Amino acid sequence: MVKSMTGYGRAEKTISGRTITAEVRSVNNRYLDCNIRMPRLYLFAEEGMKSLVQGTISRGKVDVFLTVVNNEGEALSVKVNEALAKSYLAALRRLRELDGGGQVEWIVPVTQLARFQDVLTVEKQEEDTERAAQEISAVLAEALADFDQMRAREGEKLKEDILSRAAVIEEKVALVEERSPQTVSEYRAKLEARMNEVLSNTQLDPARILTEAAIFADKVAVDEETVRLRSHIGQLREMLDKGGAIGRKLDFLIQEFNREANTIGSKCGDIDIARQVLDIKAEIEKIREQVQNIE
Repeated sequence: MVKSMTGYGRAEKTISGRTITAEVRSVNNRYLDCNIRMPRLYLFAEEGMKSLVQGTISRGKVDVFLTVVNNEGEALSVKVNEALAKSYLAALRRLRELDGGGQVEWIVPVTQLARFQDVLTVEKQEEDTERAAQEISAVLAEALADFDQMRAREGEKLKEDILSRAAVIEEKVALVEERSPQTVSEYRAKLEARMNEVLSNTQLDPARILTEAAIFADKVAVDEETVRLRSHIGQLREMLDKGGAIGRKLDFLIQEFNREANTIGSKCGDIDIARQVLDIKAEIEKIREQVQNIE
């Protein structure tokens, strides 16, 4: 399957009292460039997120946006510093002894003891990072699936456009192949007429005319170039049918398209062939622009 490098995907899910939202956007780029924006509190999940992105995308500038909202507020707990509380009690007993306390049992109210500094502390419950990372990755995987579907749809459109332009190039190549032998015949006729005009009183040497025509034919022959161009079109179709990360290979192949078209243009001085070559190069350029969007 052919995929575009541009796309967008989004997923949102509430898990373990948290609403996790993941968004993925990408544009064209020569290599994979992944940038993840997420709350600092969940940076422990970043490595796993990057691995997921790399497993789905091979090329493009990718931006991942992650938001996490805790619906139940922060998980807090109150802890008793038992050692400190006992130390306070011991100190209070000592003070009573120093004050000459009587025989009546002495009780320190718990509320009074709780007021002493650091006896009671409020702490945030420790995050289960492994579980949280798995939940974040699960939401990101859904966003990537949505993102990938969009890229596949765009890729199918690119494939259709490229194939239609390749068909046009084939038609133009056929016209070049049809016209090329005619230029040799026309050249031979013109050469013979010119020599008749110059050497009006002298018998022409047919061998000389054949030799000149053969030299001309060799100079303007484009059979090798058109055969290679047809072969490149065949490769283009095969690669598009196979799919996958073929963007770089297609880019190289289109350079070969241009090379053959330029060679044909440089060999042929015929105006009709020149028109076909211009049309071929215009289609190649349009294909090249579309290839830049393929992963």
